[in-house]
Amino acid sequence: MAPLWEPSADRVARARITAFTKQVQAASGRSFSTYDDLYRFSIEQPSDFWREVWTFGGIRGDMGSRIVDGPARMPGARFFPDARLNFAENVLRRRDNTPAIVFNGEGRNREMTHRELAENVGRVASALRDLGIRPGDRVAAYMPNLPETIIAALGTAAVGAVWSSCSPDFGVQGVLDRFGQIEPRVLIAVDGYFFGGKCHDVMPRLDQIVRALPSVEQTVIVPYAGTSTNGPNISRSISWPEWISKGDPDLRFDHFPFNHPLYILYSSGTTGVPKCIVHGAGGTLIQHLKEHQLHCDIHPGDRVFYFTTCGWMMWNWLVTALASEATLLLYDGSPFHPTGNALFDFADETGMTFFGTSAKFIDAVSKAGLSPIDTHRLTTVRTMTSTGSPLAPESFDFVYSHIKRDVHLASISGGTDIVSCFVLGAPTEPVWRGEIQARGLGMSVKVFDEQGHALPAGEKGELVCTRPFPSMPIGFWNDPGDLKYHAAYFEKFPGVWRHGDYVALTEHGGVIIYGRSDAVLNPGGVRIGTAEIYRQVEQVEGVVESLVIGQHWDRDERVVLFVRLKDGLTLTPAIEDRIRRRIRENASPRHVPARILQVTEIPRTKSGKIVELAVRDVVHGREIRNQEALANPEALEQFKNRTELQS
Repeated sequence: MAPLWEPSADRVARARITAFTKQVQAASGRSFSTYDDLYRFSIEQPSDFWREVWTFGGIRGDMGSRIVDGPARMPGARFFPDARLNFAENVLRRRDNTPAIVFNGEGRNREMTHRELAENVGRVASALRDLGIRPGDRVAAYMPNLPETIIAALGTAAVGAVWSSCSPDFGVQGVLDRFGQIEPRVLIAVDGYFFGGKCHDVMPRLDQIVRALPSVEQTVIVPYAGTSTNGPNISRSISWPEWISKGDPDLRFDHFPFNHPLYILYSSGTTGVPKCIVHGAGGTLIQHLKEHQLHCDIHPGDRVFYFTTCGWMMWNWLVTALASEATLLLYDGSPFHPTGNALFDFADETGMTFFGTSAKFIDAVSKAGLSPIDTHRLTTVRTMTSTGSPLAPESFDFVYSHIKRDVHLASISGGTDIVSCFVLGAPTEPVWRGEIQARGLGMSVKVFDEQGHALPAGEKGELVCTRPFPSMPIGFWNDPGDLKYHAAYFEKFPGVWRHGDYVALTEHGGVIIYGRSDAVLNPGGVRIGTAEIYRQVEQVEGVVESLVIGQHWDRDERVVLFVRLKDGLTLTPAIEDRIRRRIRENASPRHVPARILQVTEIPRTKSGKIVELAVRDVVHGREIRNQEALANPEALEQFKNRTELQS
């Protein structure tokens, strides 16, 4: 089988990872002829590797003399223990009149230059200092993906405060479950947002949120939708224009330790109150610089887009692309408004070079019958990345046949836990159908069996990381003794990070993800990744999407499949037979579900991930403690008390 894509010799020569490799060779006196050679060096010589990443990325600050403090163990290893830096200073390294941000909010368009961005960040930093905000204080945001959100986040980082955000589609309880734990002193919120051509007023919810957060001393309201003038009178509030007009545009950066807290992100929280994951400024910065420049080949002047909300870690990942002197392309709203071509139109209009999206979006474009390769130029798009869920082999085919033939398609995976990736693209290597290209440089990724033994290529097991890396969380908020932190990642394999993905290495040096390991099916003791079933089911004519769980049955486990069909279709024995035959012939008889049931909606988190565990709990009569974490919690009602599951 031939690869779907191979980089040209010219593209390899121009790739930033090629320049980095030459730098490392000169510094180490070693020769690297392949990506695997460089990868092994990054694992075996972590101090040398991360020192070179700091230098290549042009990080501003004092590196210090030590790269890793003490033995390389997890948890406990400290990177750059003597370093001092400021995250915002590194991100705002350009001050010219070229575009820093290009924004599209369903046709509401704006641009902001690097100079304007820096001046506005200076005003926010000054306004925060005037409020008495000190390093370590929390600033929270209830915001869409607007330029103001980035300005506020960088202003927060400039003064050493800690930023945390939720998108405005979160309900009141979902926000309080998050911000209530971290007790922010300042809340920055939008008055409303637009989605699918409709305006959504958030002022009534904002009033409830502010009343329930006694720690908030100042609420800053961004008048995006124009609903704030008619909304409730929010106590201790001020409008964004008035607030920043009082600030000084001259930027001043205080330098902090490498592990000074930068962000608080949240676990999905579908099985309880979300965990508050604290990430450090230095680890976030250096990891993102490595990923953007070496794995995604982002150059100064590139135009970088990721379709994301401010409640997903990909927003934080996107912001750091400014540190590579790129222009950020922000889109807020529905990617299918007014048609499924909205993001492809945006790509052509802006000269997008990097197109970041989700596997769900690519599948939706395919199912909508769209073919952007025939309707759009997309001449500037060099790289397309996909994350959020495993990208099916058929979606690889679709991208190359219906979106762009010469694009570098990189499926990437990591998570909120590390605000970055374990496995991702390699722009100098081939793309193989259905495979994530490579393990990330500096990330000692392996596959373990249940006993903690490393597995060879082709065998499925737990994705683990056996050595420390800079973007490990500082810890969880309010977790004395780091007990929850240890339990989340190191309990199963002491000293080894267990990430929770069910995967296999490939003969090409890549990775295939078969689903979450805690959602793995186990009929008759045979472990089956959920993605193996989704891949087959969603190729069946009439099936839009699906969700599969294991149901306890007769002292064993049986596979139960829920399907959403195209509008107007009803699940019939003939459709069930097509589904079962497809699974049996292309997976195995073990994969064939015992029950297939129709639903009208598949429950998902707000970042678009399906929630197999929540559905499994509903089917087994267990309480779902935090439905606010879901984008559509009402969808869970379809899974309760189904008589078909009683026999």
